[in-house]
Amino acid sequence: MSSGRERALGVGVQHVLDYLKRMQAENPAFFYAVEGDNDQSGGSIFWADATARTYYTYFGDTVTFDTTYRTNRYRVPFASFTGLNHHGQPVLFGCALILNDSESSFIWVLQTWLHLMAGRYPISITTDPDGIIQVAVSQVLPGSRHRFCKWGIFRETQEKLADLYQSHPTFEFEFKRCINEAETIQEFEASWESLLQRYNITDKEWLQSIYSAREQWVPLYMRDAFFGDLGLADRSEGLNTFFGGHVNASATIQMLIKQYEKAVANWHEKELKADYDTTNTSPVLKTPSPMEKQAAGLFTRRIFMKFQEELVETLANSATKIEDSGGVSTYRVAKYGEEHKAHTVSFNSFEMKATCSCRMFEYSGIICRHILAVFRAKNVLTLPSQYILKRWTRNAKSSSMTDENAPEVPVGPQESLTVRYNNLRQEAIKYVEEGAKSIYIYNVAMDGLQEAAKKVAAVKNKGPGAALDGNLANGSSKEFHTSGENHMLTFQSVKYCSLL
Repeated sequence: MSSGRERALGVGVQHVLDYLKRMQAENPAFFYAVEGDNDQSGGSIFWADATARTYYTYFGDTVTFDTTYRTNRYRVPFASFTGLNHHGQPVLFGCALILNDSESSFIWVLQTWLHLMAGRYPISITTDPDGIIQVAVSQVLPGSRHRFCKWGIFRETQEKLADLYQSHPTFEFEFKRCINEAETIQEFEASWESLLQRYNITDKEWLQSIYSAREQWVPLYMRDAFFGDLGLADRSEGLNTFFGGHVNASATIQMLIKQYEKAVANWHEKELKADYDTTNTSPVLKTPSPMEKQAAGLFTRRIFMKFQEELVETLANSATKIEDSGGVSTYRVAKYGEEHKAHTVSFNSFEMKATCSCRMFEYSGIICRHILAVFRAKNVLTLPSQYILKRWTRNAKSSSMTDENAPEVPVGPQESLTVRYNNLRQEAIKYVEEGAKSIYIYNVAMDGLQEAAKKVAAVKNKGPGAALDGNLANGSSKEFHTSGENHMLTFQSVKYCSLL
């Protein structure tokens, strides 16, 4: 790193710390931590607002740890934790400035984030293909399925094999087709070997290394774990979804904070619009199926459209029974004219459960056309409950804190503040959704809100317990030693975003 860039980073890091301190004075539920001691010269910084923690209780099953900004084309060592909400939109679970590209720093960032999320492991995590990050993830999140970003592999392949890409323009297309279109392991292996032979590249060390790691990035090998992919992963920008368009290659750390706030506001607005569209408009049904009508009332609009696409495709897919053993039947499902691409579906009629060789439900949480074709053949008219993933429904954000899979919430003063925030925010969202349905309801809701604001202000001014929690939250900081490490974390409360 050049001395000029080091100086720029130093000034920028201090700007971020000053920003966090200013926010601390305004509100206690925003969280940040600094790696190492208090000189803060080389330690990484992590921060997250209360909304991030709330959203993690709803959508923390799959996480992306985006470190794209560490690449040379960016000037800020910025990283983010993101997930997908019930509309398939990116949501933020936390941010970090990683000032030291060391294994210990990545371990610290991951441990700090996991601690804030009450130690609740995600089912899966996606990162850039990086050896240091791989080690950190394996230590901090050993129970989570770790996937390398496919587009990170594609990007590095283009860099490593630049001469081949230039001399053989067709290679990129055939390489991506080999990765994206293989439906069985045998098909992938044959296609890979054919690719190597056709371009005479069997001795390329880079290709050998990514082939050895194929179970961590080739989609075919990852379909037994939930990643929430809805056909949105094939995007040229790779991991960079939440901050894409907000943080560019010329950004400085000083600019980062403003862009961070813009990105958060932008995605919040998009979610509110998607909530409104789901609640207040009805999708066009394309079949007379009771299952389609059921799904239209359960899922958010975007997820329903994905389900509807699969349901309509059953009209071109026939299910043929090939084996029957007690209550379990096996079907061969193929699209007309594409019998060579048949999938196998096993259906348990007693439990109303089915599994398909395509593993789409396991991977995305959306039931596939092959299982739906079997349901149609068996006269299953409505979706069994196990195929209605709550995280994709209209009610994804209801009662999450009491779900059996939700993390245990600590009971300290800072944590109880966050719980109160979460509960109030959820009730406020419901209030807004109901209050906006008509001008009459809006006027009633607005009057009620203004009256409630007056009561809260009155209690705040003379309530005996109001100042206590505020003093504890604003003035406190606590030390936390990461397991197996000598790093010390200073946890400080800062600001959180507005209630809605």
